[in-house]
Amino acid sequence: MAAKPLTKSQVAEQIAKRADLTKKAATDILNHLAELSYKQAKNSFTIPGIGKLVLVKRKARMGRNPQTGEAIKIPAKKVLKFRVAKACKDGVLGVKK
Repeated sequence: MAAKPLTKSQVAEQIAKRADLTKKAATDILNHLAELSYKQAKNSFTIPGIGKLVLVKRKARMGRNPQTGEAIKIPAKKVLKFRVAKACKDGVLGVKK
């Protein structure tokens, strides 16, 4: 059985303990980090050691309606992707030998 992910409150509590801050100050830091990432994602936003948010343009393409099998045209669009940093991969999965 998998462990439950940390909630925002639990993350703020951990940051507060580590940085000797109040829980409210740690929550404000998390909120500011989220707001900053929303505003800067179009230019790519990096959290060192964790990863980067990148705005990617997808080209128009042909797809299929799964119910009817009919070919449909999917228009071009912008999507937001998160690219995990190598340090994060190595920290979670372990270093390959």
